[in-house]
Amino acid sequence: MKSHKYLVLLGLAWLCSCTNLDEHLNQDLTKSEAEAYLNAHTDVNAILKSAYDGLRLPFLDQAQFWAAQEHTSDEVLGPTRGPDWDDNGVWRVLHSHQWTADHAFLSASFNSLLQEVFTSSNILNFNTTPQQAAEARFLRDFSMFAVADGWNQVPYRAPGENLLNAPQVLKGSAALDFVISDLTAILNDLPAAPPVNKANQDAAKVLLMKAYLNKGTFANRQSPTFDAGDMNQVISLADAIINSGKYSLDGNYFENFAPNNDANSSENIWTLATAAGVNPGPNTGNGVRSRWFCTLHYNQNPSGWNGFTTLSDFYDSFESGDVRKGGSYPGVTDVSGLKVGFLIGQQYDQNGVALKDRKGNDLSFTPEINPVETGNNLEVTGIRVVKYPPDFANGDFKDNDYVFFRYADVLLMKAEALLRTGNASGALDIVNNLRTVRNASQLGSLDLDGLLAERGRELYWEGWRRQDMIRFGHFLDARQGKAVSGPERLLFPIPAAALSVNPNLEQNPGY
Repeated sequence: MKSHKYLVLLGLAWLCSCTNLDEHLNQDLTKSEAEAYLNAHTDVNAILKSAYDGLRLPFLDQAQFWAAQEHTSDEVLGPTRGPDWDDNGVWRVLHSHQWTADHAFLSASFNSLLQEVFTSSNILNFNTTPQQAAEARFLRDFSMFAVADGWNQVPYRAPGENLLNAPQVLKGSAALDFVISDLTAILNDLPAAPPVNKANQDAAKVLLMKAYLNKGTFANRQSPTFDAGDMNQVISLADAIINSGKYSLDGNYFENFAPNNDANSSENIWTLATAAGVNPGPNTGNGVRSRWFCTLHYNQNPSGWNGFTTLSDFYDSFESGDVRKGGSYPGVTDVSGLKVGFLIGQQYDQNGVALKDRKGNDLSFTPEINPVETGNNLEVTGIRVVKYPPDFANGDFKDNDYVFFRYADVLLMKAEALLRTGNASGALDIVNNLRTVRNASQLGSLDLDGLLAERGRELYWEGWRRQDMIRFGHFLDARQGKAVSGPERLLFPIPAAALSVNPNLEQNPGY
């Protein structure tokens, strides 16, 4: 049966930015001829790059999935400052767990992640090498894991499915079963060696660890269970990474996030490339720079948006000598006076001159924050966070890769699996070895609450806190700026637009 040439044009239009096509469209083509033509003229590597770039919007934009994972936790708060940063309450309701079913940022996150699932899945419709297919499937699995984490329902199409039909929906542990099976199948087709900003075997092992660790949580977030077999899988995968000898804890903690961290870090396992001076294109968020722009004051260098802070209770969980709290950093402090880590108290420029706020008062950040629901805050309210040392050499398009997976997380996940299977002494040894490198004192004992606190100190602002707090049973607890919340807050609402076009989706309870 013949296909009209305008149908071929529709397919080509989707590919026009990443293919090299000749004008041979003056005749009707059969379906098989059209597929052969597209495969012959499609640059799969270019489409694969677009799938990597597609991770930028949901994960780098400060108003998408990162906000969903961090603003809802005990690590991040977006205070209202006069006319600044209220945005009709979108930040306040995340922290206080009062978001509604039409929250714009949550809907945008859901849509962006599903776009990435579709983009990476669609690559499998073309003639790929085994490695190209494995990379695409890894990117799809990572995005599906994120959707399952936030919404517990993952719309999914197998390659070649009729796009006129509604996608099937994988729910909870079924979504994780799919991810686990898929990652296991592709593991040997992924590269075993760097670059770290490409999907690789160790990245797949880390994602498998997270899937096994969270499997019982995704099945029942209110009463998680932790199967010994799943925990043993976490331990085995961790040992494979540890025994490879490729990674070690970096004595300079912030080197993991600094410019050129794809090459200089001894911990990074998988990052998102953000090459110096390269504009990744439209609709990709504000890049890694948003991690410091969203928190720094207007009068600091770099000038920021004077928005997000951490909470004093979280800051107080660090010991004074812990290097993760931050301090001076070469190439940053000597250039602008800015320190890295947590910024509290008077701020200075590179010459030691005290900075001022916009009214001429001392720019001295205070730990106190007025109540998030009703309180207005000054420009200086709140402890600021600079996890990524700013890149001063490359304009708006920075050379700091965005970090997804680190060796320290592998160690802490192994410690958690050991603890949940009764090996508290083994877990304590891992945590104390980590704390020694971070210049923190040794713990005498370790329980689950202590391990959650250590994960916070090690992985703060890296996008894992909501997931961790749910798994450890503390997400709904009262804390600074938030009362006890109901169990419906363990999941985000399915956007109304998604419900209207896919009858296989259903709204999550409480919305």
